[in-house]
Amino acid sequence: MEISINEEEGRIIHHKRIEDEEETETDRTKEDGLTIAEQTREFVCLRCHKPILTNEASKTKRKFHRRCYKEHCRPYCYVCRKKIPSTKEGIKYHKHPYWEEKYCPSHDGDETAKCCSCERLQACGTEYQMLADNRWLCEECKESAVMDTDESQSLHIEIREFFKGLNMKVEKVFPLILVDQQALNKAEEEKVSQYGVVTRGLCMSEEKIVPRIPRGANKQLIGMARESQRFVRECNVTAILILYGLPRLLTGYILAHEMMHAYLRLKGYRNLKTDLEEGICQVLGRMWLESQRFSSSNASSSASSSRTPPPDTTSTKGDQSDFEKKLVEFCIHQIETDESPIYGDGFKKVYEMLVSNHYNLKDTLKSIAIASKTLQDSKF
Repeated sequence: MEISINEEEGRIIHHKRIEDEEETETDRTKEDGLTIAEQTREFVCLRCHKPILTNEASKTKRKFHRRCYKEHCRPYCYVCRKKIPSTKEGIKYHKHPYWEEKYCPSHDGDETAKCCSCERLQACGTEYQMLADNRWLCEECKESAVMDTDESQSLHIEIREFFKGLNMKVEKVFPLILVDQQALNKAEEEKVSQYGVVTRGLCMSEEKIVPRIPRGANKQLIGMARESQRFVRECNVTAILILYGLPRLLTGYILAHEMMHAYLRLKGYRNLKTDLEEGICQVLGRMWLESQRFSSSNASSSASSSRTPPPDTTSTKGDQSDFEKKLVEFCIHQIETDESPIYGDGFKKVYEMLVSNHYNLKDTLKSIAIASKTLQDSKF
């Protein structure tokens, strides 16, 4: 419902809408369930405490004047705890697509703290913590935040077990290092703003070209001329970097995404289309998040009703809090509703491939390689 206020006359002007049109006396009697005798009684508005005349009543069994009912229903801002103000265009507010909390549009630009994890604005009376790199963290996300590299090692082992359970074991041993935003941006100077997103994780790797000299029938070297040599690319993953201070579930999702990048590079998948590579990494991140849905219940019984089976491992953190359960759904919602051309569209394309391949990841990787025209360089 949109309303505007005429400040000079001090009265509320209603925009004409179908739902605001006057009802007939018969309709009002039917709607309110009142008899004619009851309609002659005087009712008092619960908001302004003044008598309600018959033609002033709202469809609320005579509890409010119509104008008072609109004011009564005006939503509160969850940030400042005040009624969201009316404008000439009506009542305007912003609402997060997942949390659905309504707030005044002004809070998007008035330096109200915003959690770097769950994206919720700081509500009046709550405490947010500022991290060393000027990111904000809400109290709920702070409860399970992974603050340094040592704390992340158990999660690193868990993600490796997750890949092993999918028959995609990552053989190479490399470190997981938690860093601040500035260090992560510096490590990816050329890519940090390439796709219009904030970098939260990075798979570090180096590639070298090794010449192979062909041998004859008796394993004798056939000359050393450059044209007789075959150059083979070898890729080595050196580390995975992830932002510190994020809750365990979000850190795990980012790590699963980056671990898939590592798997692709170590297995020789090169020159994949960017959207398809990011898409398969998002699919693996989502699969790990789905496995966390089962961490506080019977994973095996749940797997029978899930098209994307969870891995053999479950969360090492035990039962999740109510907020952590919501955070899992929030992260999955972010993946599925992402509208960016690389991560969002890439996820949708690869997920369609996964479905068409009957949820077989190896076959899906072949489809991605074929679509990227790099099948000859990949190891299956």
